Amino acid sequence: MTAILQGVRILEVAEHTFVPAASAVLADLGADVIKIEHVTRGDAMRGLASTGVAAVPGQVHALLEHSNRGKRSIGLDLSSADGLEILYKLAATSDVFLTNKLPSVRARLKIDVDEIRAANPRIIYVRGTGQGERGPDADKGSYDSLAFWARAGIALGAKRPEYDLIPVPPAPGFGDSIGGMTIAGAIMGALFHRERTGEGTVVDVSLFGTGLWAMGLAMALSLVLKMPWGVPPDHQLAFNPLVRNYRTKDGRLLALTCLQAAKYWPLLCDVIERPDLKSDPRFVDHASLTANTAQAIEVLNGVFATATLDEWRQRLDAFEGQWCVVQDTLEAAEDPQAVANGYLQDCQTADGTPFRLVTVPVQYDGQPAVPSRAPNFNEHGDEILSDLGLDWDAIIDLKVRGVVA
Repeated sequence: MTAILQGVRILEVAEHTFVPAASAVLADLGADVIKIEHVTRGDAMRGLASTGVAAVPGQVHALLEHSNRGKRSIGLDLSSADGLEILYKLAATSDVFLTNKLPSVRARLKIDVDEIRAANPRIIYVRGTGQGERGPDADKGSYDSLAFWARAGIALGAKRPEYDLIPVPPAPGFGDSIGGMTIAGAIMGALFHRERTGEGTVVDVSLFGTGLWAMGLAMALSLVLKMPWGVPPDHQLAFNPLVRNYRTKDGRLLALTCLQAAKYWPLLCDVIERPDLKSDPRFVDHASLTANTAQAIEVLNGVFATATLDEWRQRLDAFEGQWCVVQDTLEAAEDPQAVANGYLQDCQTADGTPFRLVTVPVQYDGQPAVPSRAPNFNEHGDEILSDLGLDWDAIIDLKVRGVVA
């Protein structure tokens, strides 16, 4: 794959997933990402032992690997004058400064826009926040389960009306990964702008704003209709029998989304070997199908329950309408389309333990961006300091004084 960001340096002062996931994307696309970690404990993600649903395996810290692939790590005490001086020297060599520190923390650490710009006037300064850089909650921390999922209306938008429980996000760092892609795209736009104008911009992306964008169609409709958005009861969805999930003989689910029901109904009737349904007056045209959707659903429920998933895969292969199998994560990883497009790639930890990561969902020149492993804590500290011109005696002195790890 073309390493489109080769020669671009990202300086990251961030933890957890939201913002680090952004520079992970850029690292996969060729950028040199220097990750500044807490001088003693490193990124707080390194200590996360559980997602609340599943334990994080000891041999492969999958969550850390996802959002820190391909980076270089240095442990640095930013509360010390010498540590801050090193940071400024690194900023002077960087194209982008990326952080998720709260405004009050940035001010305390002296890593806000003015301080970093004093070291490098052309640097692109990027802030990833929970709720946005302005407003009453600008200096309050958050997580994607809060700002992205709950606050932006996604949780209630996904809630089934027949249950009282509010659904939780479908995956750890779900909004973080989406937000990280948003930041990565914003950085690439800022790099393009600087290439054209010479101007380094300040970039802001929040989990809340990303969640609102993800709900953008629903938000627009909700505001026009002046009603909160939510999933309607199942019976209110019954206006197109070809937009529905159907259970197979072996208990699996087939998802159909054929928005042009009248066009695809006769084609499906041939595939399911029920040509009689094409001329059935209840289903003969769009108006009839819409008026008799409940009856059509009942017929299809019975038909799909007569064969297994594998049998339906074969029979539906030639169907021109839109459908797929409802899959779990392990099945999705082995999906022929995922394999053919290289959507997952092999990696190894520092000690050689194999694992796989999802690739960045952008490909250049028909090739996936192959991810490399996340760094060990401070793995590249000596190398980064040497690149700044520090000799070994100076590095040892910094280590002894606890400025660097």
